[in-house]
Amino acid sequence: MKATICRRFHFNAAHRLHNPRWTAEENRGVFGKCNNPNYHGHNYELIVKITGDIMPDTGYVMDIKSLKDIVEEKITSRFDHRNLNLDLPEFACLNPTAENIAMVIYNLLKPSIPQKLILVLYETERNFVEYGEE
Repeated sequence: MKATICRRFHFNAAHRLHNPRWTAEENRGVFGKCNNPNYHGHNYELIVKITGDIMPDTGYVMDIKSLKDIVEEKITSRFDHRNLNLDLPEFACLNPTAENIAMVIYNLLKPSIPQKLILVLYETERNFVEYGEE
């Protein structure tokens, strides 16, 4: 049997959804107000789920304080109050959709988390994406 621990994190960030290969009309047609040339922002909620065996010595799947430290170092300190398009090199050529943001976060976290990792990223309270290992 496996157990899953979960921790919620928060960051605020701006972005613009835009495909440079498309015309302005095509971008507006697909991305709507998310294509605003002056960007727009979200209050992102990130839920990190770690699944694994409960370690007999600690009773933990993973020390939640260690998880907090990893996410704060690799994600919230880099993403919070940033313009994703301009401030994060990962999005220099990658459209910062919720799906791509979740993928980037996963790739930044996974080297430090050997257990099964699943992320849930809320862009709004109604729009979210789940990304990770099956």
